[in-house]
Amino acid sequence: MDGLEREIVGLLPRLRRFARTLTATPTDADDLVQQTLERALTRRGQWRPGTRLDSWMFRIMKNAWIDETRARRRKGGLFAPAEEGDRVGDDGAGAMETRLAAAEVARAMARLPDEQRLAVALVLVEGLSYQEAAEVLEIPAGTLTSRLVRGRMALTADLSEASS
Repeated sequence: MDGLEREIVGLLPRLRRFARTLTATPTDADDLVQQTLERALTRRGQWRPGTRLDSWMFRIMKNAWIDETRARRRKGGLFAPAEEGDRVGDDGAGAMETRLAAAEVARAMARLPDEQRLAVALVLVEGLSYQEAAEVLEIPAGTLTSRLVRGRMALTADLSEASS
C-alpha cells in the first residue's frame, strides 16, 4: 500500500460520516463510500500532492451522490426506510440517551435543505475551513457562509423546539 492509499484509509471514518449525511440509509452510505474509493483510486493521477486529500475525496463523494440521485430519479428507485438496521446495539441507559440525542440531531439535519445540510456537515462535522468546503461544493465562499448561517439557525431552532 502506497502513501496515498494509507491516507485514504485514514479518511474512511470521515468519509463514512459524510456519506451518512448525504444518504438516507447506512447501506446507501456504505455504497457511496465504496463508489468514492473506486473513483479516487482510478483517478488518483488527478490528485495534486500538497493539496488537501480530504477535500478532494469529499468532492468526489458529493459528485458521486449527485450522479446516484439522478440515476435513481430516472429509474424511480425505491429507498429503504432510514430506521432499517439502526436498532442494533446495547441496551444501556446512557447509550440509549446518546442514541436518542444523535437521532434527534440526525433528524434535524435531514430536515435542512440539501445545500444547508452539506455546508453544515463539511464545516461543523468534518472540520473543513469555509474556503475548503466552498471548493468541495464548488460555490463561492460567501454563498457557503450564508448557507452555513441559515443551517445553524434552523438546527438551533429545530433542536430547541424538540427539547421544550
